[in-house]
Amino acid sequence: MAEDLVLGLGGTVDYEIRWDAAVLSALAAEYEIHRDELNSTTPIIDERALVVTVLAFLATGGGGERFVLSSEIIERFAARFDTAVTLGGTGVRAGIALDRIGVPTVQHLVSIDDTVRRLLPRSMRVVSSATRDTLDPHLIVQYPAGTTVALADTTVTAPAANRVILANDAPNREMAIADGLGDALAGAAAFLISGFNTMQDAALLDRRLDDLVAAMQRLPREALVYYEDAGFYHRSFAADVRRRLLDRIDVYGMNEDELQEYLGRPVDLLAPEDVIAALAEVHALIPVPALVVHTACWAVAVGPAAGRHRASLESAVRTAATRYRVGDGCTPADLDDTARLPRHPVGAVVVAEVERRMPSAGVAGYVVDVARPTTIGLGDTFVGGFLAAVPAAARIAAEVAVARALDAVTPTA
Repeated sequence: MAEDLVLGLGGTVDYEIRWDAAVLSALAAEYEIHRDELNSTTPIIDERALVVTVLAFLATGGGGERFVLSSEIIERFAARFDTAVTLGGTGVRAGIALDRIGVPTVQHLVSIDDTVRRLLPRSMRVVSSATRDTLDPHLIVQYPAGTTVALADTTVTAPAANRVILANDAPNREMAIADGLGDALAGAAAFLISGFNTMQDAALLDRRLDDLVAAMQRLPREALVYYEDAGFYHRSFAADVRRRLLDRIDVYGMNEDELQEYLGRPVDLLAPEDVIAALAEVHALIPVPALVVHTACWAVAVGPAAGRHRASLESAVRTAATRYRVGDGCTPADLDDTARLPRHPVGAVVVAEVERRMPSAGVAGYVVDVARPTTIGLGDTFVGGFLAAVPAAARIAAEVAVARALDAVTPTA
């Protein structure tokens, strides 16, 4: 029986800066940045443009991913802060979440170096298209709600916590598909596809999709295919990917930022009528068996197969909330602690109304109040939690939990 979880398509090395509003204020003063300059889509050709972009996201409480002209700009900015080096990418972070509950994964990578070798959990097997070692770090800026940064003419305060990802990563931009991916997929119970959002060459994207579709011919018919959306550097490429893959995608996931980007308008995530209209519109655009939208307040699947994924949504919400509380080092006990937290009351109302009005399944988010939350990788961790409820993964996790319980009560000599 196929039971591997194959996660891809690319991993990253992340520079996670420790938020310091004073440093941002000093940079805004140095570069004489004014409020009317803040624009989250400005080309990031130098450090000044990077600061403008970060502050533009902060001013709205938004998050997203943006291309930077060179990795040197990232290195210069990161050097101004205390910085942690971690691993990222949807597949890798989802795999880290699964590793915490004892579930191994197969990772498809497009780049590797000694940092990746050192930090990748031992439970992960790697299929890689990399032909040499490279390092192209992704800058991760997470800011807390209520933080204030002084500009040249005023101040800006973040209405919500969020994160911004900035990168110039050639291997992920080229997204070469490993020759061994087809062999890995032959034993897959589930396959996660993500990462095409960073590509910038339409012809190359088309060739990579040819390679991926060919590899996917080896997938067992019953394997679950989960596609996680992301902030495409070229929005038109999202439609190209959907056109090639939509007939094999079982679950299509996105967060609230991506939802609103597709719709071209803001959505009041706590207003049932607005949420229902948004979900109906985006599902008409992306008519998959289960379209999943995940937010801090609720997670909902819509579509004819939505009902079969309720347990996955519950697992996903709990796993993401646990990362928000405790970061990368979460344990099964931390997941249990999260399960005892109260649910978001308005999120529960939204879910109930969505379920009443359209074919769907949903769960409310947890109310989590911590001084220094982790906003990085929540969507990736959500995916890991979702896949943890795939029958093969759930069985492995249950076996590991039993083994741990037996170890805890077995006396030592």
